[in-house]
Amino acid sequence: MVDVGEKPVTARTAEAEGWVLLDQAICDLLGDKGLSRKGDVLRIAETAGIMAVKKTWELIPLCHAIRIDSVRVHCELLPDIRKIRIRSVVKANDVTGVEMEALTGVSVAALTVYDMCKAVSKGMIIEEIRLLRKTGGKSGEYSVSTPSSGEDI
Repeated sequence: MVDVGEKPVTARTAEAEGWVLLDQAICDLLGDKGLSRKGDVLRIAETAGIMAVKKTWELIPLCHAIRIDSVRVHCELLPDIRKIRIRSVVKANDVTGVEMEALTGVSVAALTVYDMCKAVSKGMIIEEIRLLRKTGGKSGEYSVSTPSSGEDI
């Protein structure tokens, strides 16, 4: 495990996104009210993503436990392109970054969508999970060179 004992506490943020590609049957299921037999797919996926952010240190070997100050996970159904866009923004004041937390939140939210919709179709594809930007720490700021489509969550 990396020694972070001498590092200063700084404000840290990270934003990640990922996509779930859907077939038409799932788009039809989610289109009106977003409900499957298991419940409100997008809201439950958001909750799962938030819970995963808080447990990242338990899931990723050698990842430090961080006191999370703020988490937002947003799932948006885009029926015209048959996709769900998932974004996660994590903030903390700590000695290490929150990139893994943001990526874990997106990943678990996507897996939750899959779990809740697999009875309708198992053909979903989870793709393009990536870090969009991060601030704070020794390495400073990072932002993808290709801007993400859409507004901040």
